[in-house]
Amino acid sequence: MNLINKTEKTFALTTPLYYVNDVPHVGSAYTTMAADVIARFQRLLGNQVLLITGTDEHGQKIQRSAANLGKEPQEFCDEISQSFFSLWQLLNIKYDRFIRTTDTRHEAIVKEFFDRVWQAGDIYQGQQKGWYCVSCEEFKEERELLEGNRCPIHTNKEVEWRDEQNYFFRLSKYQTQLQELYASQPDFIQPASRRNEVLNFVNQGLQDFSISRVNLDWGFPVPVDPKHTLYVWFDALLGYVTALLDPDAEPTLANALAKWWPMNLHLIGKDILRFHAVYWPAMLMSAGVSLPQQVFGHGFLTKDGQKMGKSLGNTLNPIELVERYGSDAVRYYFLKEIEFGKDGDFNEVRFINVLNADLANDLGNLLNRTLNMVKKYCGGNVPSIAHETIPADNPLKAIGLSLGEKVKNAYEMLAFNQACTEILLLAQACNKFIDEQAPWTLYKQGQQQQLAQVLYAVLESVRLAAYLLSPVIPNISSDIYQQLGFGINFNDQLEVANAAPFSVHATWGVLSDKQQLGTPQPIFKRIELPKNN
Repeated sequence: MNLINKTEKTFALTTPLYYVNDVPHVGSAYTTMAADVIARFQRLLGNQVLLITGTDEHGQKIQRSAANLGKEPQEFCDEISQSFFSLWQLLNIKYDRFIRTTDTRHEAIVKEFFDRVWQAGDIYQGQQKGWYCVSCEEFKEERELLEGNRCPIHTNKEVEWRDEQNYFFRLSKYQTQLQELYASQPDFIQPASRRNEVLNFVNQGLQDFSISRVNLDWGFPVPVDPKHTLYVWFDALLGYVTALLDPDAEPTLANALAKWWPMNLHLIGKDILRFHAVYWPAMLMSAGVSLPQQVFGHGFLTKDGQKMGKSLGNTLNPIELVERYGSDAVRYYFLKEIEFGKDGDFNEVRFINVLNADLANDLGNLLNRTLNMVKKYCGGNVPSIAHETIPADNPLKAIGLSLGEKVKNAYEMLAFNQACTEILLLAQACNKFIDEQAPWTLYKQGQQQQLAQVLYAVLESVRLAAYLLSPVIPNISSDIYQQLGFGINFNDQLEVANAAPFSVHATWGVLSDKQQLGTPQPIFKRIELPKNN
C-alpha cells in the first residue's frame, strides 16, 4: 500500500462526477481539461497529486433514459461511462482515480456516512410536496419556475408535481455554521460572483431537503427503511470520498479519509454550485468530517453567442473537435480564450485564428526559424554562452527572469487565460527581438559573440515558454523540449518530477551547450479555414 508521508506536499482535486444520462458534452470536457491543467501544474511543483473524476449513475433520470432505450440501467450506465473514459483519453487527461457510483465499495461508504448523520439526529421522515425537475433531480421553488411550469435550467422541460413521504436532512440546523464558514473562509467559494450567489441563497433562510425517493429502484436503499431509495445527490457527493480509497483498502470512512482528505479543490459548473457549496459542507459537518478547502464554480459555454442545445441543433461534439484539431489545440483555446469562472463562447473561425496566431506563428514558427539559424550560423549547436553574461536589460531575459513567478501565481489563482497570455508575450517579444537584432546581418558582419547571445536568448525563451505552457499543451511542449535536446516527455509525470522540477526549469537560463539539438520540425501546422466560412 502506497502510504503518503504526511510531511510531503499533497494536492487533491475533483471534477464533478458526471451524470450518465447522456454521452459527455463540451461542458464536461471543459471542466475536466481545467482540472487536468491544475493537476499537471501541481505535479510540476513537486506535489503528490490525486485527480479524481468519474460518473454519477443513480436516479430517476437514468432509470427513464435506460427504459426509453429498452435497456437495463446498469447496461446503460456501463455504455455511457465508457464514453467518458474514451473522451478523457482523447483529451490527454491524466486522472488518478475514476469513480463510478455503482461501484460496490461506494455503497459501504454511503451506508456508514448515512449512519453518522442519522446518529447525529439530522435525518427525519416527512411529507414532501412541490414541483420536481427530473433532469435536475431537484425540487424547485415556485418563484424559480418559468412560464408553463418549466425548469429555469432545463427550459424545455416541465416540472412534475410530487406529493410523497421522504426522509429529510436537517439543512436548516446548519445555517449559522455555514454563514460562519463563508465569513471565516472567504476563498471557500470562488470566484466572488459565485460566492455572492450562495450568500444570497443562504441568507434567505435554508430549508431541510429531501434525501430519499419512493417508487424508484435504481439507487441504494435507505439503510433504515429499504422501501425508500437514497436521493441521487446524497449518494453522488460521497463518490468523492469513495474515490480516495486505495484499491486494496477496506471500504470504511476512516480508510477513505486517512490520506488525501480534506480535498484542496472541487471544480464544478455553476449549475451544481448549491449542492457543493451548501448541501455538501452541511452534510460533512453533520457527519463530523472536515471540510474541503475550496469549491470553484466556472461559467457556461455558448457557441457563436448562443446557448447550445440539441433542439437548436448547435451542439459542439468534443470528440469530433479533438479528432479534427488535436487535444492540445482544443485545450489551449478553451483555457486561453475564456476567463475561467466566467461564461465563454466557442466560434470556429476565432478558434482557428487563435491557434494559428499563437501556436503556429508566435511559438512554432519562432522555434523553427531560430533552430534553422542555429544550424546555419552555429553549426547546429547551442551557442556556447553563459546566461550570466547576458545583461539583465536584455529584453528577453528581463521578461524571462520574472515570468515563472507570474505564471505560477496565475495558475494558482486558476487564471489560465492570464498564464497563457503572459507566456505568449515572451514569444511575441522573441519575434520582435529577432527582427530588431537581425542575426543574418550580425553573421555577415562577423559579430559572432553578439549573434550567439541573440540566438541563445531566443532559444532559452522558447524553452521557458514551452515549460510553463506544458500543463495546457503537453504534447507541443514535449516536442519543443525534444527539439531543444531535453529528453523530457511532459505526459510522463514521474519523469517531469525528477528531471524538470519547477524550481529549476521555470527560471531563465537553463539551456546549455551540452544540449544536442534535434531536427527542426513544425510543432503546430497552420489550420486552413473551412471553405464554407
